[in-house]
Amino acid sequence: MQITVLTPDKEVFEGTISSVKVPGIGGQFEILSNHAPLVSALGSGQVRLIKKGGERMTFSIEKGFIEVLRNNVSLLVQGFSE
Repeated sequence: MQITVLTPDKEVFEGTISSVKVPGIGGQFEILSNHAPLVSALGSGQVRLIKKGGERMTFSIEKGFIEVLRNNVSLLVQGFSE
């Protein structure tokens, strides 16, 4: 899957991942390859990316949105901190 992580100020990350776990409003959920199309609001919490080579990237957000469409993930977040 391809992912782009954006804040209002900058692009945080763009690349190939195998999964992303995000803090949804009703609880955490994970997006894997070939996930159904989705748009969801995100709450405060940890985001965990697993890059194609197995490397993990974790950061905190205050809120945001995720869009998943044809193995392309857009993560728009506020309150980003590593």
